[in-house]
Amino acid sequence: MYVAAHLVVALVALLHVWFLVLEMFLWTKPSGRRAFGLSEEFAQQSKVLAANQGLYNGFLAAGLFWGLWQGVAGRPIVVFFLVCVLLAGLYGGFTASRKVLWVQALPALIGLVLVLLS
Repeated sequence: MYVAAHLVVALVALLHVWFLVLEMFLWTKPSGRRAFGLSEEFAQQSKVLAANQGLYNGFLAAGLFWGLWQGVAGRPIVVFFLVCVLLAGLYGGFTASRKVLWVQALPALIGLVLVLLS
């Protein structure tokens, strides 16, 4: 269970690194616009906000990696950051797109359950 928990947490962290890349560097590019269903005009208008959002996702990833790096002692850190990811995913899922529930909140919930059970 411990290994499965750490693999899921690492996956959640990697997803947030990918979100950082999409939001900070690819937001106005065709791949970024396609990922979020954005028009070119809206992407240009919102790129600063998206970059800020991407930075926050990077902090979530960093916190998860930091907790994993600490081993057993990092469990409270991992739990804290998974709860942050879960809450952000729930908020995004109910305010921005239901897709966020599946892409962000569900993996965080699975990771949280596995960490708490290990």
